[in-house]
Amino acid sequence: MLQVNEIRENKEKFITALTKRGFDATQLFEEVLQADETRKTTQTKLDDTLSQSNTFSKEIGILYKNGEAQKANLLKEKTGQLKELSKELSETLNNATSRLQELLFTIPNIPHESVPAGTDENDNEAIFSEGEIPTLSDNAIPHWELAKKYDIIDFELGVKITGAGFPVYKGKGARLQRALIAYFLDKNVEAGYTEYQVPLMVNEASGYGTGQLPDKEGQMYHSTVDDLYLIPTAEVPVTNMFRGNLLAQSELPITCTAYTPCFRREAGSYGAHVRGLNRLHQFDKVEIVRIEHPDNSYPVFEGMVEHIKDILRDLKLPYRILRLCGGDLGFTAALTHDFEVFSTAQDRWLEISSVSNFETFQANRLKLRYKDDNKKNKLVHTLNGSALALPRVLAGILENYQTPEGIKIPEVLVPYCGFDMIN
Repeated sequence: MLQVNEIRENKEKFITALTKRGFDATQLFEEVLQADETRKTTQTKLDDTLSQSNTFSKEIGILYKNGEAQKANLLKEKTGQLKELSKELSETLNNATSRLQELLFTIPNIPHESVPAGTDENDNEAIFSEGEIPTLSDNAIPHWELAKKYDIIDFELGVKITGAGFPVYKGKGARLQRALIAYFLDKNVEAGYTEYQVPLMVNEASGYGTGQLPDKEGQMYHSTVDDLYLIPTAEVPVTNMFRGNLLAQSELPITCTAYTPCFRREAGSYGAHVRGLNRLHQFDKVEIVRIEHPDNSYPVFEGMVEHIKDILRDLKLPYRILRLCGGDLGFTAALTHDFEVFSTAQDRWLEISSVSNFETFQANRLKLRYKDDNKKNKLVHTLNGSALALPRVLAGILENYQTPEGIKIPEVLVPYCGFDMIN
């Protein structure tokens, strides 16, 4: 969430930057500044009214003590009027504060200067690629057919139990899934991340804290009885662990990793591109989250990108990195690099990770600050990345490692799996 003083000081700059997203903030910024002016003016009037009422209350006591009841009664009448006025001003202040908050929640993050303008995924920039795309035999098949052939993932059984988008992993498929989770977590811990196990449901405050609410409310599963949300990613509970904290500068950076199932309604997603593991309502993911000093966040961002490159090199999967354009950039992100693995059997790229720098956008919502060298409270920067999301990584392994004899297991995963072939 942007800060009002930043909008006031950088209004034209921010309006221009947001056009990269195709977002016209001109009228919205005016409404924000007007709501803030109303809030400040009302707060001043309320403070003056309460101060005058307190002064009168003290004088009334003195007047009664001195036997000047008539004067005291006149002041009591004025005090009553001031109390009524203070109630009206308090209501006006609450409405103005709520309106200001509502307006600020609708403004996306300011894109980093390196973000290209664009309207959708077709305008994203490919900035890096690595790995050889394997040549498969003529009878190579996509992962959903491989899953059925080798009886490792049952999509129909998931439909029976829950519905489409909730697959059942079985046998070597389940063990490969578990191996990937363990390998990703070990790799992250070796890189200095502290592992956490976190709740799979969060409250409304947590959803607002990291920006899923109100932006993605329709994409989240909501338990209305208890007003809790199933998490779309571990980023939400992990980052919210630090909501409201005032950190010492020496506590930075904070580095976290967590494995969780993730739940997304994916409303409106259908067609051939969502077959099999390509788009699910429930899937597993290992996440990395960092809380950083603002001066370090962009060098750290590059380090996170390199970390995920290293994982994909271990898996020997061909991949590329895209810098997302303004129109495809997430609501809360200032900069995002997407990783995509090439699925040879489907002849298409599949997104398997995103690394994002949110700068102070989430921290402002979270009221997450640090005390700088001058003892001033400053907002931290937050970052997160998938390391990695399992479904499409698994799809890439099944498809790219298939042979006439079966599916080979990437060498780095064999110690975790306990087998080197699915056949």
